[in-house]
Amino acid sequence: MRIMLVGLAMVLIGAGAARPAAAAEIKVLTAGAFKQVLLALLPDFERTSGQKVVVENDTVGALTKRIEGGETFDLAILTPAAVDGLASKGKLVAGSRANLARVGIGVVVKEGAPKPDIGSLAAFKQALLAAKSVAYIDPAAGGSSGIYVAGLLDKLGIAAEVKPKAKLIPGGAVAEHVARGEAELGIHQISEILPVKGVTLVGPLPADIQNYTVYAAALGAQAKESDAAKALLKALSGPAAAEVLKSKGMEPAGS
Repeated sequence: MRIMLVGLAMVLIGAGAARPAAAAEIKVLTAGAFKQVLLALLPDFERTSGQKVVVENDTVGALTKRIEGGETFDLAILTPAAVDGLASKGKLVAGSRANLARVGIGVVVKEGAPKPDIGSLAAFKQALLAAKSVAYIDPAAGGSSGIYVAGLLDKLGIAAEVKPKAKLIPGGAVAEHVARGEAELGIHQISEILPVKGVTLVGPLPADIQNYTVYAAALGAQAKESDAAKALLKALSGPAAAEVLKSKGMEPAGS
């Protein structure tokens, strides 16, 4: 009888013992240009932290609308202006913003195609005028590069010539459309060009018209995994991320 009671007590103790907490699932909303950096850093973070990260990406404009509409998430990676605007509306935690990286815009052609000269402003203009078709992000979709390119065409005085042959991409990688032969030349952020197979990065825009987009992260005001998101944010802004940024065509935000 004594043995049976001892055994029963051990079962009850075991049943009441604290079980390990389930791993946190961190939901991250990220602008497309930073997606490749995030995906490269996540395996090590998940391995060392024991937490799982779910990534959803879209244009800055689309993500801003989703957040304003009440979508819940733990961490958002957008432009500083978008972060500050959402923080002022109580959608992001005020004071949690960390600038992560910046990226310039480049020109892409299909692999094996002749590389146009884009080494100067005049050469870049001529390359656009000579191309049979030019792909870039649709400004109406809210993508940073598309908004800039549309304004640049107006500034250079060639919008009327380029727009009729423009292929406006609602989202995703412009380079994928170039790889499929849907456009002869593409203009997009360099970090979005490098991962795509079947294309060649011609180079960055000339320095006098180059535009850098900064990406910043901030915590969701209604985050379910706030502490885990803070740990991820620390990893994304730490020194270990610098080499990954470089390999993905980006630079630290302070460059």
